[in-house]
Amino acid sequence: MTIKNFQIEYDAINSKNIFTNGDTINGRIILEASKETRIQSLAFIAKGKARVQFSEHYGLLGKVNPEISEDYSYKQKYYRMKQHILKETRQNEREIIGKGRHVFPFSFRIPERRLPSSFSSIFGQIIHTLKATLKQSMVPAKKAKTHFTFVSKAEMNLPGITVPQHKSKERNIALSSGIVLLDVYTRQMGYKAGDDLRVTTKITNLSNRSVNARFVLDKKKTYNGGDYLKVEKHNILQEKAGAVKSWGGTEVVTKVFTIPRDLPPSILVCPIIKLEYRLKVYLDITFASKMVLKLPIVILPELSDENLLPPSSGFRYEEIGTSYDPAWITGPQPIDPPPPYEAAALYPLFPSSDYTTAF
Repeated sequence: MTIKNFQIEYDAINSKNIFTNGDTINGRIILEASKETRIQSLAFIAKGKARVQFSEHYGLLGKVNPEISEDYSYKQKYYRMKQHILKETRQNEREIIGKGRHVFPFSFRIPERRLPSSFSSIFGQIIHTLKATLKQSMVPAKKAKTHFTFVSKAEMNLPGITVPQHKSKERNIALSSGIVLLDVYTRQMGYKAGDDLRVTTKITNLSNRSVNARFVLDKKKTYNGGDYLKVEKHNILQEKAGAVKSWGGTEVVTKVFTIPRDLPPSILVCPIIKLEYRLKVYLDITFASKMVLKLPIVILPELSDENLLPPSSGFRYEEIGTSYDPAWITGPQPIDPPPPYEAAALYPLFPSSDYTTAF
């Protein structure tokens, strides 16, 4: 075996080793030969893709039967850029490299358009990859690859991301027992992990029943297999408020939650994988069905100082902001093809004297 080592690596540009739209990734392909070797071609490839794959088991009367199952899968490509470092040559015109270690630098600029952030679970992945392919005559091609963590700027541009949110609901209690009204306010829709989420509720109880408020922040993952949706839900934070007694008039309750620092940012721009967060305010009514209001919460990436949210413009109960409500998926949705691949800047950075540096 003449090629002892073949790998690809890249340089971090920040302490978190994450990249975003428009960043340039610099790296190198490393090739180590045990003797003088003929090379047919060497290529660098950068690509981003999403894929979903899961199985659903079915049975009679609600019982799961592992022998009756249906497989669902879907793939979507976002970009693929290829750079020929050593171009494919005719059989008698192969490139010859000497014994030793050779380094081939590359540079790749991530497209500026809307791309989903890196994501991984057992049911789906969004992967951004750097790959090298080496071809030699009469032997299988060698491949080396590595993944880089991409965090999208797209969610930061959602309409209404920094304006106050407000929703309200009214319930007429059966048997002429009165009326209960619930109003929920938040300062804005977008937050970074570690921020405080301030929630204010205005509860008006004009009924002969007591009511209790509950607050829940939950996470929802949706995988679109084309003909079937798989949904995972998980409560992140939960807290109760005090009771509002019957005929208690109006009470205002404010809760402040600290969003956990380990929450990944929302993913809203990928049609086959979504990661969404919602604030739910429940009003439990004695001897009546509960009321619930849901407000979208977007967890924003923490990239650099220039990406930070502008300060909130202030908040009053009278303000009813323009809220942005992403379409929470309730059934299988058609999957539109991604936009055409966009050419990205690929800069070969070969040493001035030769393609390689031997040691």
